[in-house]
Amino acid sequence: MLEERESKEPAMNPFQKNESKETLFLPVSTEEVPPRPPSFPKKPSPKICGSNYPLSIAFIVVNEFCERFSYYGMKAVLTLYFLYFLHWSEDTSTSVYHAFSSLCYFTPILGAAIADSWLGKFNILSMVGLSLIALGTGGIKPCVAAFGGDQFEEKHAEERTRYFSVFYLSINAGSLISTFVTPMLRGDVQCFGKDCYALAFGVPGMLMIIALVVFSMGSKIYKKPPPEGNIVTQVVRCIWFAISNRFKNRSGDIPKREHWLDWASEKYSKQLIMDVKALTRILFLYIPLPMFWALLDQQGSRWTLQATRMNGNLGFFVLQPDQMQVLNPFLVLIFIPLFDLVVYRLVAKCGINFTSLRKMAVGMILACLAFAVAAAVEIKINGMAPPQPDSQEGFLQVLNLANDEVKVTVLGNENSSLLEESIKSFQTMPHYSKLHLKTKREDFHFQLKYHNLSVYTEHSVEEKKLYTLIIREDGKSISSMMVKDAESRATNGMTAMRFVNTLHEEVNISLGTDTSFSVGKDYGVSAYRTVQRGEYPVVHCRTKDENFSLNLGLLDFGAAYLFVITNSTGQGPRVQKIEYTPANKMSIAWQLPQYALVTAGEVMFSVTGLEFSYSQAPSSMKSVLQAAWLLTVAVGNIIVLIVAQFSGLVQWAEFILFSCLLLVVCLIFSIMGYYYIPIKPEDIQGSADKQIPQIQGNMINLETKKTKL
Repeated sequence: MLEERESKEPAMNPFQKNESKETLFLPVSTEEVPPRPPSFPKKPSPKICGSNYPLSIAFIVVNEFCERFSYYGMKAVLTLYFLYFLHWSEDTSTSVYHAFSSLCYFTPILGAAIADSWLGKFNILSMVGLSLIALGTGGIKPCVAAFGGDQFEEKHAEERTRYFSVFYLSINAGSLISTFVTPMLRGDVQCFGKDCYALAFGVPGMLMIIALVVFSMGSKIYKKPPPEGNIVTQVVRCIWFAISNRFKNRSGDIPKREHWLDWASEKYSKQLIMDVKALTRILFLYIPLPMFWALLDQQGSRWTLQATRMNGNLGFFVLQPDQMQVLNPFLVLIFIPLFDLVVYRLVAKCGINFTSLRKMAVGMILACLAFAVAAAVEIKINGMAPPQPDSQEGFLQVLNLANDEVKVTVLGNENSSLLEESIKSFQTMPHYSKLHLKTKREDFHFQLKYHNLSVYTEHSVEEKKLYTLIIREDGKSISSMMVKDAESRATNGMTAMRFVNTLHEEVNISLGTDTSFSVGKDYGVSAYRTVQRGEYPVVHCRTKDENFSLNLGLLDFGAAYLFVITNSTGQGPRVQKIEYTPANKMSIAWQLPQYALVTAGEVMFSVTGLEFSYSQAPSSMKSVLQAAWLLTVAVGNIIVLIVAQFSGLVQWAEFILFSCLLLVVCLIFSIMGYYYIPIKPEDIQGSADKQIPQIQGNMINLETKKTKL
């Protein structure tokens, strides 16, 4: 053993009597740093089809596919689950979504500590990570990438680099299928008359069981590096001891040391100190990274909410808003081989040294551009949307169900005319008219002129509300009633609708197993209901005496419709369709450029960062550094949570804010990366032989001779 060999060497320092060489290299207390276990035995592992890729990689990649299917499938419907099932606001839904994502990427630091110090990467994956879904992400994420890297021998470093691309491909293949399928399970299948969120969450749960089975099948052929002690605790204690020891020895008589961590050499081994040096250098480089994840993870929140206000009809296919997220993993599957086999090689042929840190910086710039495009799309959507009433404003439209034209006049307090329009029978109003209120709620007088008859009535109007004044014929006279309209357009790829029944009998209307209306007789008005976008040529209706059907036609994305059921002599009941909130006009395809830009940025940033984290980490801290990488994702989601709750900005301005923040962070990261010198694994190991000045009490050891071990 290394310790036994060192203890047999004579002490080379003349100032230290009867001390073995061990005191110069090992901790004073064996309880602080337990002896390193022997290296795991190198045994030849079976390869895939005669290549240099270990067969064990196949089990790891398939496991990651299933686990990511579960995770991204659940996340695909999570925002809309909060918004429409739990009825939370958009800001609250966004905040909770990112709080959950942050927690998922914070727990890996706990999983890494357990894996490195106690169970090992393999055991925590199978025993904890895949069994408990709440802590599963924390158990799986820091271990699975590093565990796959451990399967390669050092002489196959190039294949190991390719493995991280394949690993990321498996992540996005699972994400691609789940992001596409899970919204279909939610929307196309009905559970208890509503969207089937139980099935949308249940199928990903079943995939976790498959992941556990597949991962366990490869148990006998995995290389399983043993845990190397409580690394996280050792790192923290080593840093703390170095800082405190430096402050205790501020005397000018004590020589300075090359690095501030060298002040821990009295208590900790040189190898641990060199590992912590490598770790802190990389952690310092990680400080700007969370801002990138703050932008990337908004695909599942803010960008999905943006898609709900767009038209998902692509002609050959109709996309639900939460299905738009499928673009990201789909483009990742295209971009990874494209970048690896084409883009990076072309850049290399141009003589450009495209290092890992430069790739990550370019990825940040692409994400900045993606959010600038998203802001432009948001501005265009707002420009197409119908105006909404502001403070001390109310919007009014008139629906004339009488047999002839009616002149409507809205009178103010002093009988001044605020609004005057002539409305033909069943005329569709082109827009709402604005009423100015002096208070939050105000009563208005209405004068209705029908033939030679004038009718006066009074209705109350609240600020920021939309109303429809329905005029009906009452024998030879007319009357009116005021109904409140939907305050905003329908989202989630849905359409809003309500019915007015002019028949003398109650009508029950069925639009399928999940949606039905019961509309009272004699101008009864139903409540608003939202239904899936689509064609409704045959809608079954029934009264007490008869059954009939109505053709509602196309109900488009985001539109709001009013259907008036009338009785035409000789033709039976029919329906008059009025679209008073127009459908979403901007195609969801306009989100494609922002998805393409952010995905290209993700490939350059995330795939490169995974490989960079593994290659730069000391052998004893692979999982810790992977967890630190994932911790940047957690912090990024916290940034989104804070901005969503406290910024108070309109959406396009929020997108611009994120774009500008990442641009500033990219500049800082580029400066930091310019001065960073990548470390090769052999440099980390070989640096343990370098000597560090030792302090034992008041005796100063300026130099120790190199001992051949």
